[in-house]
Amino acid sequence: MASSLTRNCSRFSKAISVRFMSNLPENTVYGGPKPQNPNQRVTLTHLRQKHRKGEPITVVTAYDYPSAVHLDTAGIDVCLVGDSASMVVHGHDTTLPISLDEMLVHCRAVARGAKRPLLVGDLPFGTYESSISQAVDTAVRVLKEGGIDAIKLEGGSASRITAAKAIVEAGIAVIGHVGLTPQAISVLGGFRPQGRNIASAVKVVETAMALQEAGCFSVVLECVPPPVAAATTSALNIPTIGIGAGPFCSGQVLVYHDLLGMMQHPHHAKVTPKFCKQYAKVGEVINKALLDYKEEVSKNLFPGPSHSPYKITTSELDGFLTELQKLGFDKAASAAASAAEKMEPSDSPSPH
Repeated sequence: MASSLTRNCSRFSKAISVRFMSNLPENTVYGGPKPQNPNQRVTLTHLRQKHRKGEPITVVTAYDYPSAVHLDTAGIDVCLVGDSASMVVHGHDTTLPISLDEMLVHCRAVARGAKRPLLVGDLPFGTYESSISQAVDTAVRVLKEGGIDAIKLEGGSASRITAAKAIVEAGIAVIGHVGLTPQAISVLGGFRPQGRNIASAVKVVETAMALQEAGCFSVVLECVPPPVAAATTSALNIPTIGIGAGPFCSGQVLVYHDLLGMMQHPHHAKVTPKFCKQYAKVGEVINKALLDYKEEVSKNLFPGPSHSPYKITTSELDGFLTELQKLGFDKAASAAASAAEKMEPSDSPSPH
């Protein structure tokens, strides 16, 4: 009996210890690589396997728990908590104003909702440019406080390459970003495509190569001509993720609000991205739902009996009315009695 109890306690103890480990390591060191389980967290190993097989990688942005759950349900490979939240969530014209603390709030919400995709967080403008130590410190915070798996940083200047290398050496996975880099619109002169002349096209390829050399596991190519994206993809050993870069990249990324047709943020009031395909018109559905709600409330059609589920028994209601009358609240008692009568289900026969 005692030995049986000991065995049960041991099993219970092991179960508890496993349950409360938030980040169970993948069993690849001793067991060797295994086929990807659809319910298993996507890792860099999985992305490399897809890239090696020529299978396109899917990436979508998310900024909160509901959008993360949608990505998770759809089986998207990578969930990017983008600084585009500055525009599509916070209503700014550019990505520049969003702070690290604001980004961390988005990261934590997404991490709670997306259990399967690899989670990548953007380093916001002003949080990694000053020094290598600032860049590493920011990346560490995104992982530790945001619950994110990897970070993405923009640009290909020497200082950015050095920062990317330092972050990788600190043990943090990095995605690079070349072509149109929205954080650099002050230098670029606005949201302008890149790689449209010889020098610019060569620079895209060379910058991507430098980011690969720095240790990045992938590079985003934004708003460059398809031949430039194809050349860059061919030159690299790591996957490229295109956005407005044509079909020759290793994968694609779109902004959640863009692909769903939720085009309410300020930048889209001026220009809709030419590269974005709207797979739905969710914005129109939301607008109609809100208008319908407003109309039904205005006409006292909502809520009706079917959306007023909480009942009070007849005897309790009678006692309640009596107590109200004793307290001198005759008008309130009358209102309660009238409400109860109106909430009674109709006994009239349904039409055939």
